[in-house]
This record gives sequence, C-alpha cells and structure tokens, in this order.
Amino acid sequence: MSAAIGIHGAVKAFGEHVVIDGVDLALPAGSVTVVLGPSGSGKSTLLRTINRLEALDRGVVTVGGEPIGVRLRTGRNGLPRWKALPERALRRQRSRIGFVFQHFELFPHLTALENVAEGPVAAGVPAATAKARARELLDRVGLGDRGATRPRQLSGGQQQRVAIARALALDPSVVLLDEPTSALDPELVGEVLGVIRDLAESGTTLVIVTHEAAFAREVADHVVFLDHGRVVEQGPPAQVIDAPQHPRTRDFLSRVH
Repeated sequence: MSAAIGIHGAVKAFGEHVVIDGVDLALPAGSVTVVLGPSGSGKSTLLRTINRLEALDRGVVTVGGEPIGVRLRTGRNGLPRWKALPERALRRQRSRIGFVFQHFELFPHLTALENVAEGPVAAGVPAATAKARARELLDRVGLGDRGATRPRQLSGGQQQRVAIARALALDPSVVLLDEPTSALDPELVGEVLGVIRDLAESGTTLVIVTHEAAFAREVADHVVFLDHGRVVEQGPPAQVIDAPQHPRTRDFLSRVH
C-alpha cells in the first residue's frame, strides 16, 4: 500500500522545549495507526502537525504525497526551500483531513445537524445537499433522531459522536482523532469506541491518539509509541503492546493495563 501520510524529519519546539524530535513515519492508505505514550510525549502535537494546526520548525508532512501547508520554492541563493501556503490553499488541504478534538469543539449555538453540515456549506456545497449528507452521517453514528438538538442537550458521548460525524462530512481521505475518549465519563467510552471501530473497518485511514491500549490492540494495524517526542518503538499491536522490546514501552503499558 502507498503511504497516505508521510512524516519526514519532523521537529517542533515551544521555546526551548522540543516536543517533536526528528520523527519519521510512513502510514499506509487504509491503515489504522494508534499513537501511544505518556502525557507530554508529543502525541497530540504530532497529530496536529498532520493538518498543520501546528507548523513544524523542520521537516515536512505529506498526505497522499502532497506536502501539507508548504510548497517548494527557489530561494535567492538558488537553493530550494519550503514556503508556507496561502490560507485558502491550506483550507483546501484540510478539507481532506478530518479532525476529531479531545473536547468535541462543537458550535454551541448550532444544532447537531447544523454542526455536521457547517463545513461542507462553508466549502460551497449546497445547503440541501450538505444537510442530507449530515443526516446520513448522524444515522451512521447512531444519532439520526438528535439532529435538531444543541450540544448542551447531548451527553459527552453523543457530542463526541456528532464531532466524528462532522469530521466525515467532507469525505476526507484521512481522519485524525485526538484522545477521543479522554473527556468522557467511563460509562460513555464504549459508545464512542464502537463508532471508531466501525470507522476503522470502513477502510478510512485513521490516526488515533489514545491511552486505551486494549482498544489499540483491537483496531490498530500499526502502533507507534512516542516518548519525549521520539518514536521509541513501532509495529503491529502483537509486537508493541503484547511483546514490547523497549523498557519505556513496557513501563508505560504496565501502568495503563
């Protein structure tokens, strides 16, 4: 399979603190990658660089072979250099990359249906078409009867399922999920994991940051363990989760199992 997502020499720092430190990854189309690691290891920052919610200091991310947020230009010295894309071009790229936030990030003044339809309408899709697609997606996540409901009237699990439907509204080739269950009460986790499980079986390329090692074992094709911004270990779940080779991976998994 070709790489849907390529991360090449990625470095990101906030001040003196290096959060991503030379990460290289190639994630195949249709794969489900779970990124594990302790708090502060750079997981969420790495995810946010894929759709350029965070710009890298060095390196480049590609989706479908296309550099995200940058293009090569010839500098005054005649050497090639990366130049930031205009905002409009970046928005076009992001429309192919769905993102599910940890804390839902739904618009409180819009209904569930309007939250899902808002992105396509902003992208120029006719309102009637966007709303019809939003109804299909709400049905898909088990909320077909809650389209007229505003976020404050929904449980956390329902809000996150609306957020997943919203991320799918423009038929992205890649969906990124940042700790999609961490803001939920324990009894609500299962319903969201069920939706993600169905999504994983559909062939969509997924990258999921989570602490749910058991869920990672079930749905992931590939597990990446990140520590201090570096890839310490990666491979299939049977290798990384069930038989980790690195002491940091073993220590982390012993605490979350």
